[in-house]
Amino acid sequence: MAEEKLPTRAENFAEWYNQLVLKAELADYAPVRGCMVVRPYGWALWENITAWLDKEFKATGHVNATFPTLIPMSFFEKEKEHVEGFSPELAVVTHGGGEELEEPLVVRPTSETIIGYMYSKWVKSWRDLPILIVQWGSVLRWELRTKLFLRTAEFYWHEGHTAHATSEEAKEEMYRILDIYERFCFEQAAVPVFKGTKSETERFAGAQITTSIEAMMWDKRALQSGTSHYFGTNFAKAFEIQYLDKSNTLQFCETTSWAISSRIIGAIIMVHSDDQGLVLPPRIAPIQVVIVPIYKNEAEKAAVMEVADRTFSELKAAGIRLKMDDREEVTPGFKYNDWEMRGVPLRIEIGPKDVEKGSVALARRDKPGREGKTFVPQTNIAATVSAMLDTIQAALLEKALAFRDANIHDPKDYEELKQVVQDGWALSYWCESKACETKVKDDTRATTRNIPFNQPEHSGTCIVCGAPAKRKVYFAKSY
Repeated sequence: MAEEKLPTRAENFAEWYNQLVLKAELADYAPVRGCMVVRPYGWALWENITAWLDKEFKATGHVNATFPTLIPMSFFEKEKEHVEGFSPELAVVTHGGGEELEEPLVVRPTSETIIGYMYSKWVKSWRDLPILIVQWGSVLRWELRTKLFLRTAEFYWHEGHTAHATSEEAKEEMYRILDIYERFCFEQAAVPVFKGTKSETERFAGAQITTSIEAMMWDKRALQSGTSHYFGTNFAKAFEIQYLDKSNTLQFCETTSWAISSRIIGAIIMVHSDDQGLVLPPRIAPIQVVIVPIYKNEAEKAAVMEVADRTFSELKAAGIRLKMDDREEVTPGFKYNDWEMRGVPLRIEIGPKDVEKGSVALARRDKPGREGKTFVPQTNIAATVSAMLDTIQAALLEKALAFRDANIHDPKDYEELKQVVQDGWALSYWCESKACETKVKDDTRATTRNIPFNQPEHSGTCIVCGAPAKRKVYFAKSY
């Protein structure tokens, strides 16, 4: 499998992506249309992502819980905006135990409704607030067009749901989580993102404010990589989440929800990977280092394996995630291609000459070929490898930043904007009217991604209609 070449990204980006996910054994197609099986290598990547996020959430006072997969249909009808937003995507259970159910049940597309119901039972006084709960699991949305990791009917995520006494506290929570998402993308995934506010059209169903992080893929399309929402009292009123404040007055809670899903794996693939296969940032890679011993006979094997085993032990003791590839039924070249396909950040090659010289060869995945190969002493190998992994992590972020910034443009007029968004992003003033937003979408298939928090000091004129505009927005085609 590893020796079969991928299509190039330039030839067919979509097919390159699909085949890469399959060949790298991240995921496979499930027998149910639009669903996927996440394979052990893909799940190990997801576990590294979730472990970092879980630690950050707990450090900010959040706790984990779990809620039912099946939700009464009547719960969705209580919050009209929510049900209108999700109704085309709902999967509904009408029968159970061989009989028709009295009330249809929805396979959860998200959990605001069931959690809102439970919060209404748990919250009585200001002393019960805030509630800061995170649920880890999967949800189901009946998507018509699916793509592994990027958009599947069932996908994996965490969903945070919080209840607060004041709007100030709830908004502070929304922005705090968005900051955590931004740090994850920059520090762990090496994916540069922009934080901002979604337009009214792109806002999450039922939310008063939706904020997002947006990333640029290799094909210059945008990917919404995480969202954090402020609901005000919308859900609290629908589900009667009320509390007595300090003056003994009954008040509605202010609520939020937020999520990063397994689509972030798609972002990592499409930002970093190349025509040879996956390229994974060291901090989240399931395997950070693979050791490939090279020998032709038993005498060479004994000497090489002694060094390889010692190197393995030193790296493992240093906390590095690694693999010894001692397969004898395949060639070293096959192994190189195999691990390149899987995106292992660093390969250590040890042959008879390396044993003689007291060295090992390090091959960087982010720089294939001779450019990425260096020879280093066997002494202090753990420190050398750790430093190299840090170098690779930084290089991936630097490369992604340079690519992103080179493909964001400031068009001088609407005609230029229409050209720019065919193969890049536009950052332009917008009057924030739905009419202008719709015109761009109809003319170009590009949408508003978000209104970035960092704005110019001065106002301008709308790129579409010429009316006065206070803020700039990113326009781009998206996944």
